[in-house]
Amino acid sequence: MTMPTRGFTQQEFEQRTERAQKVMHEMKLDAMMFTTEPNVRYFTGFHSQFWHSPTRPWFVIVPAEGKPIAVIPEIGAKGMGKTWIDDIITWPAPRPEDDGISLVANVLNTLPSRYGRVGATLGIESHLRMPVNNYLKLTTMVKKEFVDVALAMHELRQIKSPAEIAKTREICRITNVGFKRIPEYARVGMTEREICKQFGMDMLQAGADECPFIIAGSGPDAYDDILMGPTDRVIEHGDVLLIDTGAVWDGYFSDFDRNWAFGTASEETKAAYRATYEATTKGFEAARPGATTTDIYNAMWKVLEANGALGNDIGRVGHGLGMELTERPSNTATDNTVLKPGMVMTLEPGMVYAPGKTMLHEENIVITEDGAEWLTERAAPELIIIE
Repeated sequence: MTMPTRGFTQQEFEQRTERAQKVMHEMKLDAMMFTTEPNVRYFTGFHSQFWHSPTRPWFVIVPAEGKPIAVIPEIGAKGMGKTWIDDIITWPAPRPEDDGISLVANVLNTLPSRYGRVGATLGIESHLRMPVNNYLKLTTMVKKEFVDVALAMHELRQIKSPAEIAKTREICRITNVGFKRIPEYARVGMTEREICKQFGMDMLQAGADECPFIIAGSGPDAYDDILMGPTDRVIEHGDVLLIDTGAVWDGYFSDFDRNWAFGTASEETKAAYRATYEATTKGFEAARPGATTTDIYNAMWKVLEANGALGNDIGRVGHGLGMELTERPSNTATDNTVLKPGMVMTLEPGMVYAPGKTMLHEENIVITEDGAEWLTERAAPELIIIE
């Protein structure tokens, strides 16, 4: 497999901007304002670890015509200057009395006002990475109405370009390398934390840029929680261990898990593993252009229910994937998002198969013109027993 290149061509950013401007025309907007790292990076290519610092707000304005405009702290000017963005306006942040607000207002007020409306990500699965008081003040300074474009932005980012898909495929390959090595060193007597630390180091050595999400759950013949680990719990004979990870290469995530038993596992637990594996197969078969996320859900839940699922406390059986670990849409009974080529998804069937016993399985796929394609190397069809 050819190694993908880092970054994107200017043409990629031009196409993203043109697609957004088409949406703006349809929604009757003069501009869209973005404040979060994924959306800023999506339109500019500005990729920095500095987003971990919450002190300074950042703004990118995409006008109805022309290139995006960056309104950012002075500390980021050199980095933004290396992107395709020409119009970079700065202020000496942090400046709490006016942290870029007047500059943003000036840009929005001087843009052509055809519709008198500005889009911002105010709604579903979004947030404003700026003080709410500053946003409220901005709405009084700008002579335009602010409207929600969160769903529209999710829909834009749902369709990945070939270059984006290549990055996801690469981090899935790297993550598979880390998972394959776990049976080589994981043993009874080690803690969840020790196993996960080695797993993270293996992924970094295999080429991952970072491994910000590594969780684990374990217990006698099963686990009943997948959210809080890894912990210092010691793995014992007869335990089942789940590790779920989201690693990153060039700003794009993998997100899948694997299960192992140590020494032995009950037939009930082995059967639950087979059920989630089969559910993933059925979800993959249902993931075709024109079908919906609810079709995926129904295909997977039918298998889980037939195999005695008592419930699913995760709330969904997969989701979108890309610049963020979890993106829209969700595979649920009511989501009904239409699948389109270029959408990168997770298939994540999970079931409570007995009181206090959960089995979770996850793979990554991309929707193509002909159906779906695996981005992960599939897990073994039978639960792996580490002797």
